[in-house]
Amino acid sequence: MATVRVVEVVRETADAHTLVLEPAGGERWDYRPGQFLTLRVPSERPGGAARCYSLCSSPVRDPRLKVTVKRTREGYASNWLCDHVRAGDELEVLPPAGTFVPADLDADFLLLAGGSGVTPVLSILKTALHAGSGHVTLVYANRDEASVIFRDELVALAAEHPDRLTVVHWLESVQGLPTEVGLRALAAPYAAREAFVCGPGAFMDLAAKVLQDLGVPRERLHQEVFTSLEGDPFAEVVVPLDDEGERTEVVVELDGDVTSLGWPAGSRLLDVLLAAGVEAPYSCREGACSACACRLLEGTVELDHNEVLDATDLAEGLILSCQARATSPVVKVSFDA
Repeated sequence: MATVRVVEVVRETADAHTLVLEPAGGERWDYRPGQFLTLRVPSERPGGAARCYSLCSSPVRDPRLKVTVKRTREGYASNWLCDHVRAGDELEVLPPAGTFVPADLDADFLLLAGGSGVTPVLSILKTALHAGSGHVTLVYANRDEASVIFRDELVALAAEHPDRLTVVHWLESVQGLPTEVGLRALAAPYAAREAFVCGPGAFMDLAAKVLQDLGVPRERLHQEVFTSLEGDPFAEVVVPLDDEGERTEVVVELDGDVTSLGWPAGSRLLDVLLAAGVEAPYSCREGACSACACRLLEGTVELDHNEVLDATDLAEGLILSCQARATSPVVKVSFDA
């Protein structure tokens, strides 16, 4: 958990505000393009309120962190942040997390975004143009021209990189809702590229179907999905590490270090790691975001809840540390693999 200071609030559209942030302690945060922050939102509701917002800044181009918040109808967190946050305010956040990240910035990219789903996509786009060597095509769907977040920034980037960046807008006010035929025509010339998709559920489903039908393999199709958090990921969970009782030996690889711990029976892996001072990545703690995903190298576990890993992920050994309970005497996992 950390504190960030709001340096500036930028009104992108009537419904979307960008918060320009800096760590309150003055330290520099490392993050990867496409990752997100989890913000604590003041609330008197039991369990508090926390939401995940993608970083729209680039770690190699922008001097400060930026997240963009778009109002949603009856959305407590988004409306509170847009209505109340001002320059000089401080917010509690969890460190940058998420796996919606390109493995190779020199690759060619096809980016498909709908509405505020452009926020992590913009981070990837700017970083690839600044630190990579490939070509980037963005297909960006919105209700109308006034709803286009980052409109001026995209125009400037296209002028700065005319030979490498292509931006195609789909406006519902002009073309109607995105269609399978229309998206297929736009995406087909770029089906050999790394594809990143983010936006409302219906847009994501349509874009994924189009790309799959075009033959884009699973390993080149990346999707970012957020769900509203029900609990408080900032809450401290007490794990009795020193109590006698049944426990599993867990060996953890993280950032090149190897740690061996006793894992008390019935506890979740992430809770054990955090209680032991191991700074494992996480965000929602509800099995809904994959920020805490790691690879099971040895032993067995069971997951209490899982909304993000599919059968292929599980077969490849991926697990969610926030939901994993040990079912074998020895477990070995890696956050690096």
